[in-house]
Amino acid sequence: MSMSDDENSNFSKALDMIGDAKQKGADIVCLPELFLSRYFPQDETSNTSPTSIPGRETEALAQAAKKLEVSIVAGSIYEVDRDERFNTCVVFDARGKMLGKYRKVHIPQDPGFFEQNYFKPGDKFTVFDAGKAKVGPLICFDQWYPEAARINRLLGAEIIVYPTAIGTVDGIDQMEGNWQESWERVQVGHAISNSVIVAAVNRVGKENQMNFWGGSFVCDQFGKILLHAGKEEGVFTAECDLNLGSQIEDGWGFLRNRRPSTYGKITES
Repeated sequence: MSMSDDENSNFSKALDMIGDAKQKGADIVCLPELFLSRYFPQDETSNTSPTSIPGRETEALAQAAKKLEVSIVAGSIYEVDRDERFNTCVVFDARGKMLGKYRKVHIPQDPGFFEQNYFKPGDKFTVFDAGKAKVGPLICFDQWYPEAARINRLLGAEIIVYPTAIGTVDGIDQMEGNWQESWERVQVGHAISNSVIVAAVNRVGKENQMNFWGGSFVCDQFGKILLHAGKEEGVFTAECDLNLGSQIEDGWGFLRNRRPSTYGKITES
């Protein structure tokens, strides 16, 4: 998706695109990160207002899921809960039931990505039974952390979905190398090391100094790219074999050969 300054227009577009995905045969649909608005955290201050969950948007998404008989991973929403604000993904099953929400755990704070000015980090990972598959939602910056992907897999995720808002920033050189290539490679690595399907759903378009590269993709449990979108807005689908994960685990044993007793250093601050 690309987003405009009109939140109602963005929301209507999202609902229309969910309908398009269903027409293309989708069982599970995922939206991008912060799909209701432009990417406001590129600025250190913003007038963008958060929303409550449940609320108007989640009610409409639940109705769409029920009407279309499709599960929805609702990208992420700028959530307010009492006096705290989060970057939150809400998941619905094909009956329109809100299964729960995941609050982004890893929050970046860099030029163009001033998210710590807006969001409190979540404190747990959650996997949802979406009917066709068990889905573990993570959000954007979570993509760089192998611990998040591994925990989702250990919680039973068959698909990890990453609603995303990432791109290059005018005036900031990619001195480390090509950001998009590394972004894709690290997620493919998560898929392989956990025998899990990965779907990354990015936004597109230019918003002030941000150049969102799109590049949404789906890869299977051994890293094969099943779908690779470009920079254009659109609805894309991929057919996945859920059984491949257990076949890989039976053969390679990435999970059963773990040595948790040696991993204590990971949990140290």
